Amino acid sequence: MTAARAGLTVLAVDDEPPALDELAYLLRADPRVAAVRTAGDALTALKVMESERIDGVFLDIRMPGLTGLELARVLGRFATAPAVVFVTAYDDAAVEAFSLRAVDYLLKPVRAARLAEAVGRVAAARAAAVAATAPAMPADAGTIAVELGGVTRFLQVSDVRHVEAQGDYARLHTETGSHLVRVPLATLEERWAPAGFVRVHRSYLVSTHHISELRVEPGGGHAVQVGTGPSAVVLPVSRRLSRDLKDRLVHRARREAER
Repeated sequence: MTAARAGLTVLAVDDEPPALDELAYLLRADPRVAAVRTAGDALTALKVMESERIDGVFLDIRMPGLTGLELARVLGRFATAPAVVFVTAYDDAAVEAFSLRAVDYLLKPVRAARLAEAVGRVAAARAAAVAATAPAMPADAGTIAVELGGVTRFLQVSDVRHVEAQGDYARLHTETGSHLVRVPLATLEERWAPAGFVRVHRSYLVSTHHISELRVEPGGGHAVQVGTGPSAVVLPVSRRLSRDLKDRLVHRARREAER
């Protein structure tokens, strides 16, 4: 997988030709999807994946032979598994589907809006996989892969002002927008510490280089302003972490004064 490969390559799997044709049609209409492959059963799907890198599999559950759930278990053993989206007429397998790490579960008939959400989750999964396999670089000069309009791009870490936890994902905030990556906040906290990122709250990681104000709030709590002007945001600082943050800011100010 490389950053130069634009758009997603996805595989639609369904044993009913009309349903398969409709799903493939909707997927091809999504601008983030570069190529759609199709298969009428699980064994054919496996052959497709042996010959081509697939980013996401849109998979029916009830099929003759190997079922969709059984195929998902096989895919889970791949060294680099595609993201799995189940597309089914039945809602009774959702719990098992998500236990197999499916990124979404769609009910037939598939609505274009819901399919678009699922494609977005496949794109985010691919971006996270690119980030995980990217060569290590110095954090203060590094990049992180993000998905933008179906294209994987590399965002400069120095442009990230703060990071917000969203479950197993993290949202990277820059001056001009935000990007969702499938990397836990704790992982970024450790990886980006040399670049001046510090945890200020259980939900926020902040670049000290972008902190413009440290405020004392009514009641004795603290908050930080990140950035300046209309795009500035104010984030809470937990009492437990406020001392460490103040020490880091004082240390940074001393170093800058000595230059």
